[in-house]
Amino acid sequence: MELKSKVRTCLWFEKGGREAAEFYVSLLPESAIDNVLDHGEPDDPMVVEFTLAGAPMMILTAGPHFKLTPAASISVLTKDQAETDALWYALLADGGEESMCGWLVDRFGLSWQIVPEMLPLLINQEDKEAGKRVQEAMMQMRKIDIAAIEAAAKEPA
Repeated sequence: MELKSKVRTCLWFEKGGREAAEFYVSLLPESAIDNVLDHGEPDDPMVVEFTLAGAPMMILTAGPHFKLTPAASISVLTKDQAETDALWYALLADGGEESMCGWLVDRFGLSWQIVPEMLPLLINQEDKEAGKRVQEAMMQMRKIDIAAIEAAAKEPA
């Protein structure tokens, strides 16, 4: 077995780690299951190493001792509204829960931030008042609406 990366993010799951990893790699290009370490539970192996959009990740399925929280999330920059919408709705499917400002929790309990790449650009633009309007608009949204944040950047409140 060859380990792909010296550093990777490890996510602790009570159960369902393999299912989660397979779902996650189906969502983004440059993603794959890299290695599975079985511990006698072939349907729910102890360790699943995977690459998610080029980033090394690992799920450790090790029981109820620790829980996933929003204190650690996966943040994905999306190119446009179509990609934002597709990822958002795929992650909400089968029991996910949306939150505010581009955050959601998927059916496995993992928190995600789905961030159109335009959002940080508009918030951090030279025109600080426009950036403030964009941030205020974003604070009212669940899924980020690119057209609405672009409109907020152009028009004074």
